[in-house]
Amino acid sequence: MQIQTPDWVKHAVFYQIFPDRFAKSKQPRKKLLQNARWEAWEAMPTLQGYKGGDLWGIVEQLDYIEKLGINAIYFTPIFQSASNHRYHTHDYYQVDPMLGGNPAFEELLNAAHQRNIKIVLDGVFNHSSRGFFFFHDVLENGPHSPWVDWFKINDWPLSAYNGDFPANYEGWAGNRALPAFNHDNPEVREYIMEIAEYWIKFGIDGWRLDVPFEVKAPGFWQEFRDRVKAINPEAYIVGEVWGDSRQWLDGTQFDGVMNYLFAGPTIAFAAGDRVVLEQVQSRDYQPYPPLFAADYAAKIQELLQLYPWEIQLTQLNLLASHDTARLMTIAGGDRASVELATLLLLTFPGAPSIYYGDEVGLPGAIDPDSRRSFPSESAWDREILNTHTQLIALRHAYPCLRTGDYQVLYAQASLYIFARILGTEELIIAVNVGTALAKADVDAASLRTQPTKFLYGTAEIAWNIEGETKQFTLNLPPRSGCILG
Repeated sequence: MQIQTPDWVKHAVFYQIFPDRFAKSKQPRKKLLQNARWEAWEAMPTLQGYKGGDLWGIVEQLDYIEKLGINAIYFTPIFQSASNHRYHTHDYYQVDPMLGGNPAFEELLNAAHQRNIKIVLDGVFNHSSRGFFFFHDVLENGPHSPWVDWFKINDWPLSAYNGDFPANYEGWAGNRALPAFNHDNPEVREYIMEIAEYWIKFGIDGWRLDVPFEVKAPGFWQEFRDRVKAINPEAYIVGEVWGDSRQWLDGTQFDGVMNYLFAGPTIAFAAGDRVVLEQVQSRDYQPYPPLFAADYAAKIQELLQLYPWEIQLTQLNLLASHDTARLMTIAGGDRASVELATLLLLTFPGAPSIYYGDEVGLPGAIDPDSRRSFPSESAWDREILNTHTQLIALRHAYPCLRTGDYQVLYAQASLYIFARILGTEELIIAVNVGTALAKADVDAASLRTQPTKFLYGTAEIAWNIEGETKQFTLNLPPRSGCILG
């Protein structure tokens, strides 16, 4: 079968926003909570506290987002919930009133679309919450509830809050706050499909699916894709799968996954032995042990061969997210590590995703610290912001960085050099992660052109073309990278 993925994603640069922590509206708004006891914006976040960020605040920051070069936003959940991260969904049809409700989301969606910025929402369809009305009915009425078969109930009575007793129902990862849906029930299946359809009709541009590997019902994600794509063939469906995702990336389910298989090796190469191991929790996300260039090249080639090219171009590539420590903290505060990893991210096939605040050097340890509030301008790292702005602009300016072939030219010791090629457009990207000047003689017989102009970074390059021989010598300063065009 011919695999089809949304064309716009191949040209997208995503920005991931955790809505409670990005921006508070500065305009007078009609809000339900005028004088809420929010946590101080600059204070370290807590597991249960709210900072009071809202969707109107994001509308007011669209100039900043657009200037950065972002043309797609992925939101962690925005639906009504009793948690600051909103993965405990109460009502799938209502945007949380703390964020401004459905009117604020409609205003944001329209304002983003006017700027050609796409909006992808987080769909938590494996489980709901204790406050989800249908589950609440079961808590109130026990086996008499008409919603009993919507959940995986093992025995009675249920204990939703008291850990001294067995929950007697399945929750995600054993968490009784997150009752798992029974996806084998056709009514549950239909309910979730209709939610997906509703918001696509509302105008969103795609779904990011939380823990979709937990949904075991045969054909579930195939039907999900068919029904979403029937409304908008260009809707993006991206799954949160951390490892090998071939079973979901066969063209009948997801267009891509959150590409932690790219993130791990890229950080291990760029940051090396600077990685702070206690800030790395997941066994699926491994930015260690340190990698030399040849090891990194091998992992990247393996990754590029794992999925069809059409899928590679719509992977959601990232270096950090709300589920990891922030890159700056993982790298022990080393700015060069952040900049080198960002260079590799923004020159890789697939859609790069920037976790809000990473572009200004925001630190953050593992959850909840990784979910800090977006800092005031006085706290921005301007050098890291400039790196992001430059590299995003180059990605938009050169189609080969988005859809061109990826060809490794050299990978030895600390020096990694590759080309992105699309027709006659060829760029050379080089990264030296070492602490000494790197020098290499590179065979460039596969290239048609001889790029000599530095679009990013600085180095020394000399071409040698004699008969059948075509090579260049590159001298690249320590802990730096460059793009030649």
